[in-house]
Amino acid sequence: MSNYHTGFGNHFASEAVAGALPVGRNSPQVPTFGLYAEQFSSTAFTAPRAHNRRSWLYRLRPMAEHAPYEPLARFEVLASAPFTDPVSPNRLRWDPLPPAEGDWLEGLITYGGNGDVGTGSGVAVHLYAASRSMGRRVFQNSDGELLIVPQQGALHITTELGRMDVPPGHIALIPRGLRFSVALEGPSRGYVCENYGAPFQLPDLGPIGSNGLANPRDFETPVAWFEDVEGEHEIVQKFQGALWRTALDHSPFDVVAWHGNSAPYRYDLARFNTVGTISFDHPDPSIFTVLTSPSEIPGTANCDFVIFPPRWMVAEDTFRPPWFHRNVMSEFMGLVRGAYDAKEGGGFEPGGASLHNQMNGHGPDAETHRRASGAELKPVKLDDTLAFMFESRWVIRPTRAAMELPELQGDYDDCWQGFEKARLPE
Repeated sequence: MSNYHTGFGNHFASEAVAGALPVGRNSPQVPTFGLYAEQFSSTAFTAPRAHNRRSWLYRLRPMAEHAPYEPLARFEVLASAPFTDPVSPNRLRWDPLPPAEGDWLEGLITYGGNGDVGTGSGVAVHLYAASRSMGRRVFQNSDGELLIVPQQGALHITTELGRMDVPPGHIALIPRGLRFSVALEGPSRGYVCENYGAPFQLPDLGPIGSNGLANPRDFETPVAWFEDVEGEHEIVQKFQGALWRTALDHSPFDVVAWHGNSAPYRYDLARFNTVGTISFDHPDPSIFTVLTSPSEIPGTANCDFVIFPPRWMVAEDTFRPPWFHRNVMSEFMGLVRGAYDAKEGGGFEPGGASLHNQMNGHGPDAETHRRASGAELKPVKLDDTLAFMFESRWVIRPTRAAMELPELQGDYDDCWQGFEKARLPE
């Protein structure tokens, strides 16, 4: 569909019509072709230069030209922080959502979250199942940026700054406040992390050095593209947890040129350079972090996006699947394809999800533990698999809607039954 700029967080200059970008200034008295200059800022004006994100857009009509917003109450299962439904320490797992009618926005179901959208902290986790394109419906999320993980069906995402194709195995990031619409080719399903906190960034590599994990050059931002289309378009905005709608008499995707570093991007997870042990022991899952939203406490993330992709397992004298653990971070997991190596006993299917909240024990199921404990420790390639985790420093409170889904597995704890008691010498 589109060409792309490459590089994470780069400042790009892009024009769909030659000469549309002003030279040497951002807001000339009369921009070329009579376009309207508009700054789009997803950080504060005074954020440090290294973290400041803003773009200048040059469009056919200013985005301020719209009627007042009116409340929109149709999407009952789309929720926002603060989450107040009861939460228990129980581990939770869901089967995949069934096929559903409706577009991408109508198909969103909030499974849980934490923090407070009003103070700009925490996350919400949504799943979607949809079967038709949004058409002339356009979404703007003013509460946080959206990290989209397709599991079934490619997404064709049109944004104000260009278009992206996002098939399963890729992710897409839509900055807070940017307008976009999603087109489908058929039944689609996937996951969304709504990040209220600091924008996602690449994690520091520390002792790993200067290479490895997600390489900045592999992130792709669309080039400028616009349409000059008259006719009503519905604009749905999520603002402070509520949905609002207005209408435009023309397409909002009329940005002829833009420059800056606040822009959508996509990333092919197959390009993630996985690192791991070449001696013994299973490293912490932090080595699989693709993106992180840092908090005010160094090393404690508002949200980490972690993946478990195909990789070689070679550790000697080591239990190779993820070990049993309790973690101060809360873990929401999804599966894009294949099987997750800690749950080979079944029950965790592509399109499904699990939630293990902080300080509650979890790990491999009994069958996986049995197999791994007796496996011949030769080099093994874990292939045709892609699991991921949204990991947050706070408890992820499940919503009432998620807890009432028929896909919620009532027997999840059974997978940890049947372990033999260790035998001590007499």
